[in-house]
Amino acid sequence: MFSSFTSQSSRVARAAVSRSFHSRTANTMGASGLFAQRVLATPHTHSMLSTHKRFLDLHEYQSTGLMEKYNVRVQKGYMAETAEEATALSQKLVDEGAKEIVIKAQIHAGGRGKGHFDNGFKGGVHLSTDPIKIGEAAANMLGASLITKQTPPECQMTKKVLVHEAIDFERELYLAFLMDRAFDGPCMVASRQGGMDIEDVAESDPDAILKVGIDINVGITPEITHNMAVALGFEGEQIADAQEQMTNMYNMFIDLDCTQIEINPFVVATTGKVFCVDAKLGFDDNASFRQKDVFAMRDTSMEDARDVAASEAGLNYVGLDGNIGCMVNGAGLAMGTMDIISLHGGSPANFLDVGGGATETQVEEAFRILTSDPKVEAILVNIFGGIMKCDIIAQGIVNAAKNIDITVPLVVRLEGTNVELGNEVLKNSGVKIITAGDLDEAAKNAVSAIKA
Repeated sequence: MFSSFTSQSSRVARAAVSRSFHSRTANTMGASGLFAQRVLATPHTHSMLSTHKRFLDLHEYQSTGLMEKYNVRVQKGYMAETAEEATALSQKLVDEGAKEIVIKAQIHAGGRGKGHFDNGFKGGVHLSTDPIKIGEAAANMLGASLITKQTPPECQMTKKVLVHEAIDFERELYLAFLMDRAFDGPCMVASRQGGMDIEDVAESDPDAILKVGIDINVGITPEITHNMAVALGFEGEQIADAQEQMTNMYNMFIDLDCTQIEINPFVVATTGKVFCVDAKLGFDDNASFRQKDVFAMRDTSMEDARDVAASEAGLNYVGLDGNIGCMVNGAGLAMGTMDIISLHGGSPANFLDVGGGATETQVEEAFRILTSDPKVEAILVNIFGGIMKCDIIAQGIVNAAKNIDITVPLVVRLEGTNVELGNEVLKNSGVKIITAGDLDEAAKNAVSAIKA
């Protein structure tokens, strides 16, 4: 899967990182099938990308199930939640003709094959011809936390495994569809160098990455798929098969409002058939209202509890590594607040935008999220009273602070409509609140409160 070149954390929003990768090396494909390279500057990746998760992720078994519905060729397999189920389902695959079985731990992170479990078991991916061995591997995986280069510090517990048939293949390729601003819409990305980290390929051999934009009003055309199939080295009847798989994947990409479909590897089996192996799918939260069945598959146990709480409360939250919790209304103001905190020697613990029409309930939930972070040593609230008046916001802050019983220094800066009334509410609240007249003063107060 795509991963950031600069992020220090493993909890990377896949779509944001995809943009980082695709801006590092971008190629365009003309109608003639000739590829022309265009190398862009590597973007600066802000540390906030290390934790932000705006897109829905699915487990591999869920992704595979969706692909089957769109006639995308995948390996036959089943999901199991117990070692006994894994053994029985593996035997079923053998009875159906499978010569070898693969078992994969189901978590929301890559690098499973090279990972290890907290119980000492090595590898989140195993192969065997014996269903009993598959069951034994499942027993070691289920209930244990898998640690990979991409899992968060707390790891991810394996609650399900995928068992599927293994296939022999001659070539490993890479194929993905994603939304790319450079093309103002969807694009197809491919490489002959599949089965490995695509970021390494982009860095060591950018010419090996092929990209073609797709007009969303026209859709993917036979000409596009034919040119890409030929560029990937398909020959004879394989070209038509590869075209069919590409077309089906694109239809799925559009129909389900995907932000990304990534197949690595995209393989040619020894039978000559093209298979999609190890699929990674991403979906934009903005599409949840019309993709209810897909979003019902969300596994919140794989996510940071603060992210889950924020999404349920309608808040935009991004956890960072600092010690000053921030609560702001408006994304631009939030970014500015984080910058000013850093300017005065502090370190923001999060990005938290409560929005222009935040309710008292949302403010209270925001405080709960901030105080649940053990690294937070002070909280800075920076609110501009535009849609909401400052006195109403101030009362909400006071009530929420009383309900939460905040034990760290609380700094509040208000500006806008009824700011004088708002500051009066804070002053007479009986809650220990440090007020500030401007953002500079607020940031200095928050930093000083920690050092005091």
